[in-house]
Amino acid sequence: MPLIIPSEVRADIIQRIRDAEAEHGVRVLLAVESGSRAWGFASPNSDYDARFIYAHPKDWYVSVGLEEQRDVIEYPIVDDIDINGWDLRKALRLFWKSNPAFVEWIQSPIIYTEQTSFAAEARKLLSTVYSCERGIYHYRSMAKTNYRGYLKAADLVPLKKYFYVLRPLLSVRWLERYGTAAPIEFSKLLHLIEGEHALLGDIDALLAKKRAAPEMGLDKPFASIDAFIESELARLETITPDQVQKSEVLPQLNDLFHRILAQTWS
Repeated sequence: MPLIIPSEVRADIIQRIRDAEAEHGVRVLLAVESGSRAWGFASPNSDYDARFIYAHPKDWYVSVGLEEQRDVIEYPIVDDIDINGWDLRKALRLFWKSNPAFVEWIQSPIIYTEQTSFAAEARKLLSTVYSCERGIYHYRSMAKTNYRGYLKAADLVPLKKYFYVLRPLLSVRWLERYGTAAPIEFSKLLHLIEGEHALLGDIDALLAKKRAAPEMGLDKPFASIDAFIESELARLETITPDQVQKSEVLPQLNDLFHRILAQTWS
């Protein structure tokens, strides 16, 4: 299914981003769609999850009280549009820690605006900075939490939660097979279970139901999908996180930070 944002919604989101720049005195470097619309399994009434990275003027970062200054911009959901962003320094520090949200934002297939070379250079650094071990642990934990909290032993289950389990489990398989950050589009992960025809058939049926159902639509469980989830969670049970941050990449992230500030406010 093509990943399309209606033109009037796209225009509204871009205008809100421009309004945020004016209100806060910042410049937005990258704005993307996150969540189910970017992942490829949105319901008709799913929210639009717009996320952005922004930069303050250079002097903002030269302050005794830097750590006390707010480094996020958040707005309430209005007309099904959920929009918020992170300051550049915060974003790069989270990138250093292989933060899954940041890693997914820079890979989003739906881009609202992209200014300076920030996003392109961050993508180039992804293979150097990103820790597959941390990624595997994150996705395993996400799958386990959603499966036990919403799907296990339930008579009716929220369809969306199946994808909050399946996508992370397939992302783990991607990390194990390719040793690179997993793409965020669900369709790009399905080849990792090729040959399991009954399972793929049920996932296709689940996708069709999810795309046609309300955001919190319920249905009966899928036995083959539950069996796959149980098997994968059992296989991954012994994984522990890699606590070591890659200190050797800090000079590259610092260099990127300074170059992007220079580009933004030259």
